[in-house]
Amino acid sequence: MNDYLSPEIEAALKAARKQAMRNSSRLRVLVDDNSYAINRMWNEGFALDLEDAPHLRGLVDVYDGAKHLMQCLIIASDAQAGEMLYEFKRATAAVDSAPLDYVRAADAPVALLGS
Repeated sequence: MNDYLSPEIEAALKAARKQAMRNSSRLRVLVDDNSYAINRMWNEGFALDLEDAPHLRGLVDVYDGAKHLMQCLIIASDAQAGEMLYEFKRATAAVDSAPLDYVRAADAPVALLGS
């Protein structure tokens, strides 16, 4: 049996798949004051929708909702299957405190109380 879908139905299915992917992902990339939804992400990079994605290059921030995940140095690598692919040159996890330059003891006091 041959399966045949009309071009209209095929385009509608592709649009529905793209919309479902966009709705399920909370990941976003922030460049200057512009924000773009990330379709998918892997260890070496991420993909944005080709229609929305500019040719990004440089330092960007990746967010999961309101949580800052990482700061990345990226380069646009390829456009395929309706997505623009970006590769990480560097990806540094975001932390909410400054790094320590000494080892903190496990039983160290949290604060000192004066008398």
